[in-house]
Amino acid sequence: MTKSTATTAGAKAKAKAPVKAPAKAVAKAPVKVARKKAAAKVASPSPDGKPARAKAPKASAKTPDRLAVVTKLALSALEDMKAQQLRVIDVRGRMDVADTLIIASGTSDRHVKSLAANVVSAAKKAGHPPYGVEGERTGEWVLVDLHEVIVHVMLPAVREFYAIEKLWEAPPAAPQAVKSRS
Repeated sequence: MTKSTATTAGAKAKAKAPVKAPAKAVAKAPVKVARKKAAAKVASPSPDGKPARAKAPKASAKTPDRLAVVTKLALSALEDMKAQQLRVIDVRGRMDVADTLIIASGTSDRHVKSLAANVVSAAKKAGHPPYGVEGERTGEWVLVDLHEVIVHVMLPAVREFYAIEKLWEAPPAAPQAVKSRS
């Protein structure tokens, strides 16, 4: 065997041999540790046992300007889709969850769903995404939570049955004196 063939045979053997990584590089994986810590924060349950939810950004604090903008936006989206019997109720001081309720009716379950979807779409485009939407599956009563404004879109029969306008428009009941028996 000549010297040149011996060196090529040795080079081929080295090329076929598996390359081993240094032991220190395999043992340390700081990226995986960082990912596990981040995942633990997201997946950890709250004290009441429910899964933790992402918090809303602080930029969405209740302000009169935002209230007017979101109310106008929701009304415009409902009017564009021909909502019926629109009603706006100011519930400031009577409810901690929202400042304004908007109640509208749709002609069918599909109409109710599309009215609510239009409100959600318009809110997202304007930079005010809803915090939640409930009732989309059945379409009898869809609630869109825009933080300061809660939009209820209902079928007329459901609206008549629950009569939430009467609930929120009624003046607060005066406390009655308790008569003592003597």
